[in-house]
Amino acid sequence: MGTVVQLKNQINDSYFQLKNSVEDKLFLVEEKIRSKLLSNVELVQEMASYHLDTGGKRLRALLTLGSAKLCGYSKGTRDINLAACVELIHSATLMHDDVIDEGSVRRGKKTLNKIWNNHSSVLLGDYLLSRCFEMMVEDGNLEVLKLLSSTSSKIAQGEILQLQHQGEVDMLEETYLKIISSKTAELFAAATKVGAILSNVKNKEKEALEFYGRNLGLTFQIADDTLDYNSELKLFGKRIGQDFYEGKITLPIILLFQKANDEEKEKLKEIFLKDKRIEDDFNYTLSLIKNYEIIKACYQKAEHYINLASNSLSVFKDCNEKAILENLTSFSLARNF
Repeated sequence: MGTVVQLKNQINDSYFQLKNSVEDKLFLVEEKIRSKLLSNVELVQEMASYHLDTGGKRLRALLTLGSAKLCGYSKGTRDINLAACVELIHSATLMHDDVIDEGSVRRGKKTLNKIWNNHSSVLLGDYLLSRCFEMMVEDGNLEVLKLLSSTSSKIAQGEILQLQHQGEVDMLEETYLKIISSKTAELFAAATKVGAILSNVKNKEKEALEFYGRNLGLTFQIADDTLDYNSELKLFGKRIGQDFYEGKITLPIILLFQKANDEEKEKLKEIFLKDKRIEDDFNYTLSLIKNYEIIKACYQKAEHYINLASNSLSVFKDCNEKAILENLTSFSLARNF
């Protein structure tokens, strides 16, 4: 037991090591985000302040700062500005996400749409995106502008693809990967590639960091989706079964449907076609997940992307920044917050 706890602490430390390595810049990212969300419109200011107070891991901003540092960027504040930009894109997508999913809790607090309404939440998300585009234009780099604007488009397409397949328990694994690649992994990939673009490194390094970010994002989302059915762990601010009650089809359900017998498949179809699922439905699904060892199967799938992400960093010389990013791949899978 002690060995497991020790290993878990080492894995979780990788996130804090990254945070500590760019702590001075992360503080400036927070300041930049606050300044960009200032508004003379009272409701905008009130909602933006509430959103900022809910916090977050700032992982995407950290990836931009960490990647820039790995590539040797040291002078200037472009990494700070673009890390803030990436984080604001993420925040905007969460606001839109909560409206689509009719979410009520995020990071342990009520969502914006729950406190105010859907209209206000969508418009605030749009406001954040417009501020992002201002920041991209201010940066003046066409490669950055093209990358981040394209990423925003892909995220939106991922949301629509997920809606298109809502309630389909027989969804193909390939479709699920397309959804999470667009919704999550694209922004991770953009965050890490931006750091490389700032440093004027060769295309090989840019592509390596983009590949690293994309596979890290896939691992991160698979872990997030798996935690929803793992009663042994609790993700901070997210109750067990949240995705289930919202009717989201994620990897645990897809793998379960593949292994279930005909009777169980029909029952699962019936559950996910409901407008609302109840606790008995969740307990039934959870019992099948345990019987078929679905959690283990999900983590095995994620390990493939961990290896891809970690191996992609081989183009860089050994250094502290590289080691932190390599270790972060395991954190994305084993985290419980």
